Amino acid sequence: MVQPFCFRFRVRYNECDAQHVVFNARYGDYVDIAMTEFMRALGRDYSQLLAEGLDNQVVKLTTEWQSSARFDDVLDVFVSLTHMGNTSFSLQADIRHADDGRAIARSEAVYVMMTTEPFAKTPVPDDLRERLQAGAPGVVIDQSGRG
Repeated sequence: MVQPFCFRFRVRYNECDAQHVVFNARYGDYVDIAMTEFMRALGRDYSQLLAEGLDNQVVKLTTEWQSSARFDDVLDVFVSLTHMGNTSFSLQADIRHADDGRAIARSEAVYVMMTTEPFAKTPVPDDLRERLQAGAPGVVIDQSGRG
């Protein structure tokens, strides 16, 4: 089975708290970066959307933690589409330890497609809808430094 899109990175020291684990708010950053790379892998990144007068806004982000990540851990964020609506879509991010596959956290982000002028909801463009539904299976963006 082909894995869904994967964004791999290394936990940096400044992302950890006094308990020596990744500070909870950092997971929102991880999810946002992974989603940005996912969109880029689809061939439909944010700069293209903005140039067309479109944007997608996060209207809901939830995270459930299963275990902790620590400084220098290498994590994988697997991104997949969980819902496709008319003006919205949902992406799931499964965050796992790259070495042993241990579940760290699972997040879901709900996006609403917007026009930038005027700022209003609009249908997801057909080409983006098709790309989201196809996903980017097997694509790995590795920023862990493992090379």
